[in-house]
Amino acid sequence: MASTKKLFRALTRRGPHRVLRGDLAFAGLPGVVFTPESGLSLPGVAFGHDWLAGADRYHGTLEHLASWGIVAAAPATETGLAPSALNFAYDLGTTLDIIAGVRLGPGEISVHRSKLGVVGHGFGGSAAVFAAAGMPVKPRSVVAIFPTVTSPPAEEPAATLQVPGLVLSATGDPMTLRSNAVELARVWKSATLRTMAKAKPGGLIEGRRLARVVGLPGADRSTQKVIRALITGYLLHTLTGDKTYRDFADPDSVLPKATSVDPFADDPVDLENKVIALLKP
Repeated sequence: MASTKKLFRALTRRGPHRVLRGDLAFAGLPGVVFTPESGLSLPGVAFGHDWLAGADRYHGTLEHLASWGIVAAAPATETGLAPSALNFAYDLGTTLDIIAGVRLGPGEISVHRSKLGVVGHGFGGSAAVFAAAGMPVKPRSVVAIFPTVTSPPAEEPAATLQVPGLVLSATGDPMTLRSNAVELARVWKSATLRTMAKAKPGGLIEGRRLARVVGLPGADRSTQKVIRALITGYLLHTLTGDKTYRDFADPDSVLPKATSVDPFADDPVDLENKVIALLKP
């Protein structure tokens, strides 16, 4: 079996599949879907965007997942200044129903209902937790990438989850003040918390961002490259059972650029202090 480092390097690049792009609007939900060119009973994920972003800001990440054989769809809803985490969670669940309920592309692509996952970034990471907790049939796994505080708090549904989860956090960036990654990992007993020391929490968003005028960060290719590799390996194992990538889902494995940490090892800044810090000039 290839070493984890070699697998990681391979996963930073596009996979072997040609990729097709489609529109979720055919099923009545604004959004986009990326699929491998063909394949039946494929794994599939719904992807939730961050605050003041949209599905169009993650096309590179969605295409990357599809190139490795994972159908990736993202609803283009809740993009305003005051989005609803609960409404967005519902849309993520609807997205999974769509991709698992119909043949995609020219009819040669299908997603198996037992191979579904939910992924989200920032605001979408917390919404992914709500989505997973509210699904009658739970997804195989959930990934929360630099999740941020929402109202109501995502810690409540996270405490009910028993499915495998990957929570990514970052250090050394002002945006981490809004993070609830540690809090989620503390109550979500089946989740693994990994910290990326040099990552930029907002860097997964692609292209120029109008929100930069209010201090939100722009794209960071290094962050995108590492996250795409980490979540692709994680999903290939947890959704399909591919043992080649089992280290990506093992909390005891040493992965490049992402250290597994004990959420109880340190006492992080509590939520009240985070809010106060955000309000300081």
